[in-house]
Amino acid sequence: MSTTARTEQKRVVFDFEIDFSNGGGLQGQDFRLDLHGDDIADSALADYIVRDLRLLMVGALRIRNKRIIHEAHKRPEGDA
Repeated sequence: MSTTARTEQKRVVFDFEIDFSNGGGLQGQDFRLDLHGDDIADSALADYIVRDLRLLMVGALRIRNKRIIHEAHKRPEGDA
């Protein structure tokens, strides 16, 4: 892949807060994920976080400060 194509890829950068239904929580700041498209809904982003981190017993999940940036993807092609 050329350098130009890599710099034109999009990533979503955001903060999140997760409350677990059995107590406790988890926070992330400036978390980055590869974006395959121009945007992602907060609900789809929340589903992706739960699935990708293999979290259980998630109560509430809040997305904050979401923005789209141009940056090369870090994951190999085919990883979801």
